[in-house]
Amino acid sequence: MGLLARRRRRRRRRAVSSGQRLRAWQREALEQYQRTQPRDFLTVATPGAGKTTFALTIAADLLHRRVVERIVVIAPTEHLKTQWALSAASMGISLDPDLSGALAPQFQGYAVTYAGIATNPIAHRVRVERQRTLVILDEIHHAGDALSWGEAVQEACEPAERRLALTGTPFRSDDNPIPFVTYAPQSDGSIASVADYAYGYGSALRDGVVRPVLFMAYSGQMQWRTSAGDEVTARLGEPLTRDQTAQALRTALDPQGSWIPAVLQAAHRRLQEVRRDIPDAGGLVIATDQTAARAYAALLRDLTGTDPTLVLSDEAGSSARIAEFSANSDPWMVAVRMVSEGVDVPRLAVGVYATTTATPLFFAQAVGRFVRARRRGETASIFVPSVPGLLGLAADLEAERDHVIGRPVKDEDDLFAAEAEMLARAQREEPAMPEELGTYRALGSEAAFDRVVYDGGEFGYDAIADDPEELDFLGIPGLLEPDQVAELLRSARSKKAREELAQRQETVEIERDVAFERRAELRRELNSLVAAWHHRTGTPHGVVHNKLRSECGGPPAAAATAEQLQRRIDRLREWALRAS
Repeated sequence: MGLLARRRRRRRRRAVSSGQRLRAWQREALEQYQRTQPRDFLTVATPGAGKTTFALTIAADLLHRRVVERIVVIAPTEHLKTQWALSAASMGISLDPDLSGALAPQFQGYAVTYAGIATNPIAHRVRVERQRTLVILDEIHHAGDALSWGEAVQEACEPAERRLALTGTPFRSDDNPIPFVTYAPQSDGSIASVADYAYGYGSALRDGVVRPVLFMAYSGQMQWRTSAGDEVTARLGEPLTRDQTAQALRTALDPQGSWIPAVLQAAHRRLQEVRRDIPDAGGLVIATDQTAARAYAALLRDLTGTDPTLVLSDEAGSSARIAEFSANSDPWMVAVRMVSEGVDVPRLAVGVYATTTATPLFFAQAVGRFVRARRRGETASIFVPSVPGLLGLAADLEAERDHVIGRPVKDEDDLFAAEAEMLARAQREEPAMPEELGTYRALGSEAAFDRVVYDGGEFGYDAIADDPEELDFLGIPGLLEPDQVAELLRSARSKKAREELAQRQETVEIERDVAFERRAELRRELNSLVAAWHHRTGTPHGVVHNKLRSECGGPPAAAATAEQLQRRIDRLREWALRAS
């Protein structure tokens, strides 16, 4: 046995014996697999939970025990083939990500895309038949992208000794069955996929495996001209027809308008706040197409003074740019679809969802790029258009979904129910096509912060704080735990209501006690001192205001009495004296 082979075998032994270093869910799923030794095993685990490590641990164990002799990984994209090969190498498994012709002796398997399988399924079937093979089907829902893909995967992988299927996103909403997935009948006559092991986002969040996500929704006035020559003005997110919603969204995302530059600026401010504590934190803008991506990159260049990483297609050069961005500390990357799924960039902390694609599958894939946690107390912030469909997906982030194949139509009630379901699905998932939009033309847009969506709840801006700086502390890594953020937001509305009631009851007394001019003067003095403290210490304004309120009591500065404002001014001066 050669030196390289011995090293690989030692790494595989270490991988097999490293079960104690696996996360709790990985150990539990691994124990279940080893106990049952199934031919087919479907694992549904949220993005960022560690599906790759789990699968390669099983692969190393099966190779070590000589249950299998070859590993074949089927992945959605070219970039992920390379990523799988690199991860496998760290565990002593050598995979060829660029197979052409016969597999070279130094490799124990190879990685291929679903599209690659579809081009010649017979050739891959022959390779799988020649040796006992474990097939790892990464993001297996892609096998249902087209009927031919599903048939090709079925043909190529049917003779495999073992098949391990992985997915981290909601299953498909169409009726194409996914190969090697078990379906069980439901009470309504449909059939739904059954996972052998499931680890959802909610469970991962409770375990601290993933970050909580704050969705920052932006609305604003949109203006466009229809194909009939009519000029339409509407607020993004208000009740509109399907076509009008699509046109309003496209207007918001138009780089020539004011909406997208304002949102990019807000996202960059949030990223700068995060980078105070995490210097390598990165941001990602997901664009609809290459033209928009280039325009967004130009806007970010003007805003930040540096060129963002631009990823436009699924090519070898794009994979290299993603890998380079993952390893460096540059602030921004702009991509079309390349970073929608499976790509591992753990330092992503701020996102801008600037695409018209609004299916549950794509949304979950996109959000999955931001949820990987590196330390406790982190949150991710994703800026989204305030469109009902997207806000609904954001609120349902923790929902666990199965692949449901439609129930049969047996009578008139079933007929109308099926029709209503199809219509709702079309309204929810399918954006209007360009030809449906006709000669639509964006005329102008404005951006306005609308609400925060977090942990299934929506929190309007006015219900959280009077002062924009009072929100600065939200999402600062290490300051609040996920449950504390949730409690803070949930209690904000009731607290705000109580404060407003108390303010109304005390209005007469306040008006007698203090003149309006005096309070305004004290607020200006307090804000100038907070700004000076910020420049001296780097502490965000909102954190300073929050600490002053905690030590001195009272409502936000906008509602505080003159005595309360004076106490905060005196306390801040005490801090300055102690610091001096």
